[in-house]
Amino acid sequence: MVRSGSLYILGINAYHGDASAALTKDCQLIAAAEEERFNRKKHCAGFPTLAVEYSLNEARISARELDHIGISRDPSAHLHKKVLFAIKSLSNFSGLVASRLANAAKVRDLRQELARALGVVADFRAQFHNVEHHKAHMASCFLVSPFDRAAILSIDGFGDFVSTMWGYGEATRMHVLGQVEFPHSSGIVYTATGQYLGFPKYGDEGKVMGLAPYGRPRFLEQFRDIIRAEDDGGFRLNLDYFRHHSEGVDMTWDEGSPTIGRIFSDKFVEVFGPARTSGETLTSVHEDLAASLQARLEEVGFHILQHLQQETKLDRLCLAGGVAYNSVMNGKVLLNTPFKEIFIQPAAGDSGTAVGVCYYIHNQLLKQPRSYMMEHAYTGPEFADGAIDSLLSDSGIPYRKLSDEELTRIAARAIADGKIVGWFQGRMEFGPRALGNRSIVVDPRRAEMKDILNARIKKREPFRPFAPSILEERVAEYFEQSHPAPTMLMVYQIREDKRSIIPAVTHVDGSGRLQTVSRQTNPRYHQLISEFERITGVPVVLNTSFNEDEPIVCTPEEALNCFDRTKMDTLFLGNYIVERSAVEATLAENSAEILSR
Repeated sequence: MVRSGSLYILGINAYHGDASAALTKDCQLIAAAEEERFNRKKHCAGFPTLAVEYSLNEARISARELDHIGISRDPSAHLHKKVLFAIKSLSNFSGLVASRLANAAKVRDLRQELARALGVVADFRAQFHNVEHHKAHMASCFLVSPFDRAAILSIDGFGDFVSTMWGYGEATRMHVLGQVEFPHSSGIVYTATGQYLGFPKYGDEGKVMGLAPYGRPRFLEQFRDIIRAEDDGGFRLNLDYFRHHSEGVDMTWDEGSPTIGRIFSDKFVEVFGPARTSGETLTSVHEDLAASLQARLEEVGFHILQHLQQETKLDRLCLAGGVAYNSVMNGKVLLNTPFKEIFIQPAAGDSGTAVGVCYYIHNQLLKQPRSYMMEHAYTGPEFADGAIDSLLSDSGIPYRKLSDEELTRIAARAIADGKIVGWFQGRMEFGPRALGNRSIVVDPRRAEMKDILNARIKKREPFRPFAPSILEERVAEYFEQSHPAPTMLMVYQIREDKRSIIPAVTHVDGSGRLQTVSRQTNPRYHQLISEFERITGVPVVLNTSFNEDEPIVCTPEEALNCFDRTKMDTLFLGNYIVERSAVEATLAENSAEILSR
């Protein structure tokens, strides 16, 4: 390939949950995707080989043409503190320390790991970088935000011995003002409580957030003892409730889905009673524990943010880290702190650090000017109509091709008629939310849709809510706040007079985790909702991810398989329509023909 003179940077999150890759060309984000979308292993924690290959293919370059390659881990960060902790703890969990050292060795030798993954000789021309985990988080939100100056908070479980880091950004530079170090972590509190409540899988924290509105925070004082705010804006844990600092916790960060051993200690059981096992009936005690946890997380989060705003005097905020997926807390930030504007990158968790690495290198290290703003999450693979046509032809199922105008009109009518619609369009989303390109879409006016989707399609707990996608220009009519929420990371209260109109997306406490849809960033999805409003008078649809207990579908084949397994009514693949009724009629005709022979 001919060298173009452009500057290419590859960012990687590896050997940590939600492995991912991102690639920039002259500061423009060309590609970003999670490994799980390609290898179909939820939250895959190994090396993102397939995501790297996709990114290189999207840029139409080879790995040897990269100028810089970075990973969102720095084993040397806070090294003296890690050594002191390891010495103190070695007798208690030396095996775990050894496994962490092996993990760190892979991170440190990124050149060889990348060459091994791609099956090439390690003669890269690129410079290699280790970017500290939380600095990558901070870069992933501030350096792609619409703000030239802003306060920054990164808050998650742990990364490079730190759980929380805050500071501010100006132009291309970020400045760290404070941090909270291992073993203290608000993310750990949420994960541990989730385990106690019978939600042990990596990523189950969202289930606890969904359960919280069903309870009341009658255990708030106990959680105030578990996680205690400090005068410097940080916090500390009451470590009596946890095992990770004293006994260690088994974790696997190999090529499959990550697992985390039990974090909560026997003290948790002494105070709250026996832990719930997975599948056991949920009681009011479990609901109240979830509500108390959520209330305390918000108190601690607002405590940090109040201190950060007082220190920086800035009214714009950039938020990142796994805890930034807590959309309930996010939706209350502008109501409970002095901040007036907020930006949250769509892949706020660890997958987004791959993007942060790219921009940390480009802006902070190379001192290049900013010229990119992340206005949407559509950075994954897309598939041309020709590829979809070939797939459908080979499948032997009946289908039709529609014009652009027919597509949104027919799809909107199907939704209004109560059908469950698979909507597969354009480039796949980056981050955990389906935002109108890999979505299942239904009528939010039908209260029964929540139970139908949970039981028939998603096969998940009945208390889990669904999200409203609303035309950006109509938000204030339906919600009590109107600050844009384009990536479904904010929960707002739905106006009381609108709750009965859209019951399927109204949670038990009157809230909704909304997606504001812009004509500029997703014209086709905007048109679909506009057509639905023309038919029904309601500028809102129910949007949930296109999957069934698996990563969100990436390819047309995966979409077709999910459509078949879950018995959706209608599937729109690009400009093609597949209808369940036509498929079943064809199967019936074929069966009758076979029997008549």
